[in-house]
Amino acid sequence: MRVLVALGVMALVAACGVDGEPVPPTMNTTIGIGTNGVHGGVSVNSGPVTLSVGNWF
Repeated sequence: MRVLVALGVMALVAACGVDGEPVPPTMNTTIGIGTNGVHGGVSVNSGPVTLSVGNWF
């Protein structure tokens, strides 16, 4: 029971921003044309986590 209460308190603290200012996500896109064709990429960054996806057409 104590573990559930502790997890609930940690989730509440993390959700309300008491542990620090919320970090808004940012997004970058890239589109390029070269001799090898068209390429593009998308990168989403939220704090220490980054997700990147790129394609060649």
